[in-house]
Amino acid sequence: MLIMLAVGVLLLGVLPAGPSAQVEAEETVYAYAPAGNGAGPMWCYGSTCVLRMGGDVYVSGLETIPGAKILNNCRWTLWKRGPGGWATVASDETGRTREPCPLSAPLPGRLALSVNPTLTPVGTYNGPSRPQVLDFDLTSPVIVPKPSDPAWSGKPAFTEHSYRGLAADGAAGDLLLMNVEGHEGQWWSLRDRSGRWVAAGKLAFPMGVEYEKPEPIRLCYPVLALRNRAAHFMGISDIIEPVRTWREFKRQLTGNEWDYEFRRLFYAWTPDLGKQGFGVPVEVASREATCGQITNLDMWIDKAGRAHLLWLERSVWHAAMRDRFFPGTPLTTSLEYAVVDRGKVVLRSTLARGGEGASSEVPGYGRFHALPGGRLTVLAYMGGSVSENRILALDGAGKVTSTLRVPFGKPFTNFMTATERAGGKPSDLIDLIGDVGGALPSMRYGRIRVKL
Repeated sequence: MLIMLAVGVLLLGVLPAGPSAQVEAEETVYAYAPAGNGAGPMWCYGSTCVLRMGGDVYVSGLETIPGAKILNNCRWTLWKRGPGGWATVASDETGRTREPCPLSAPLPGRLALSVNPTLTPVGTYNGPSRPQVLDFDLTSPVIVPKPSDPAWSGKPAFTEHSYRGLAADGAAGDLLLMNVEGHEGQWWSLRDRSGRWVAAGKLAFPMGVEYEKPEPIRLCYPVLALRNRAAHFMGISDIIEPVRTWREFKRQLTGNEWDYEFRRLFYAWTPDLGKQGFGVPVEVASREATCGQITNLDMWIDKAGRAHLLWLERSVWHAAMRDRFFPGTPLTTSLEYAVVDRGKVVLRSTLARGGEGASSEVPGYGRFHALPGGRLTVLAYMGGSVSENRILALDGAGKVTSTLRVPFGKPFTNFMTATERAGGKPSDLIDLIGDVGGALPSMRYGRIRVKL
């Protein structure tokens, strides 16, 4: 197992009188060797691998197995931040997997880890897998995982490419797991607070009838939320470039024989997942017209049950693509926000835009964070002419009313947060982890105390 790097600088102090974003921790959790299997510690970005449970913080890690062959050449680890820094409290001793394992906290003192161990012999490139949830009793002196097998409505042929999502309702104790089957759909399974898997079904992919060759629009990297059995789904299109002329031009640029597009954002919901499955996915945003790109980022459910969505848009995928097919179209990137009420978009807002003809400050990754008083904020990375993290305070109309710079020693360019979607609670603390590149890549932890 990789050895934990030295704990970083801990910055403690008294909050200023006015609005502030104080960095209380910035440190390395663990280092890792790249697996070379197409995934990585941030691959399940629609879920989260960091949780706060009271005064403790837990992180799900991904370790590359020395000498193991791809694709299933990794195993999960579980880290806890204690007085002495970060240390492993559990790890997989026998299984092999490809992707990181999301965390959730469906009940106080209970942690649930989504795993997807392969069923193939050692050295096999790919094949079937067995999705499970591992439950940890954190009140026990010995942290031992207890496996739980989800119930599925059919016999889906799951593999190491799970594109799975995990969400928990920390008040009700319910847990929602979702796992993809090829280009068929996302299968889901619901567990109640007693540990019984009480409902299951399939979210069928929408059909791209407008393509030159109609095909299902595979929706991946699911962002899930669960509140009083009302379930919400947000996913991004992930299919091979469907426009032949664009595909051929991309091949000239990249040299790749294939290219996946991510430019259509869909949302689906159900008022009670225990009684009925998800409705037909609704397209919330698209950059199809100009071969752009969309990254689905986060979702937050308010007290009225409305879903607040956050995503990133790029007007055109590449400058050369713009010059060839869309001359005169500005290359811009924007941080977009919408509110969906019972399946209908009722509010839209652009929180930041950068690029040609816009600001020199270009928005990047972002996550929602609700404060105890109900104020909704967005923690975002800003690049371009700057490189820093900021907290954007939003009003009820989706407008940015104030901005706070987060004084990290090194900004987090992409990150996960301890989210309510995983069973967390509103807090004036933001816990986040992010991938740090370099010769020895590592996962870094940060903690921010926010005052507005």
